Amino acid sequence: MMCMNSELAKIDVVILCGGLGTRLRAISPDMPKALMPFAGRPFIDILIESLLPFGFRRFVLCVGHLREKIRENFQARDYDVVFSEEEEPLGTGGALKNAASIIGSSSFLAMNGDSICPVDFSRFHSFHIQKDGIVSLVLAEPLPGQDYGAIEVDGNQRVISFKEKKECRNTMFINGGIYLMKRDVFGLMPALARFSLENDFFPKIISEGCYGFRTNAEVIDIGTPERYLYALQRLSVHD
Repeated sequence: MMCMNSELAKIDVVILCGGLGTRLRAISPDMPKALMPFAGRPFIDILIESLLPFGFRRFVLCVGHLREKIRENFQARDYDVVFSEEEEPLGTGGALKNAASIIGSSSFLAMNGDSICPVDFSRFHSFHIQKDGIVSLVLAEPLPGQDYGAIEVDGNQRVISFKEKKECRNTMFINGGIYLMKRDVFGLMPALARFSLENDFFPKIISEGCYGFRTNAEVIDIGTPERYLYALQRLSVHD
């Protein structure tokens, strides 16, 4: 059962939506992924509205490609939205590091802006507090045909390895693209301006304490035309 958590109101949500959306241009060449329509509503609105019932109230949007259109989408909201702008693509890690000065909370939620996974964020937050690691990651079960790398955890849910797609086994979980992080994580990031959280950063900080929060929920992403069409069907079922 979903319930509002007063502690989550103190946590900033960082949404990574600065990607170029190259693979979706065949469908909508002038539309950022975050604004792709679902029953006449932008995807980013559906994503944020799925978070509001848990208590989140401040959202940092990392924007780049077609960012002015994303800005125009957010007018007169009853929650706070601030923007971290990228002049050039920085990758998921670089975009997050670029937003460091805007993030006001000691721990924060970071998530991809082109996917959605119905997580109990109150439980996820409790898990993060209990494990006291530098990063907690949502782990989801892969669906047939999903070409994601996988994450392996031990009996204490501590991450012990990140695997490439070709190394995945049935017992592994995929990265759900949702993270709770301590602010200390910025001190561990590389000097590079552009890097990936998933490929360049997380595998190198396993020793700092990364934990995997397992969920049976489905990760629905809109990164390709095929996945977007599938998401249209799945999200209409959830409405």
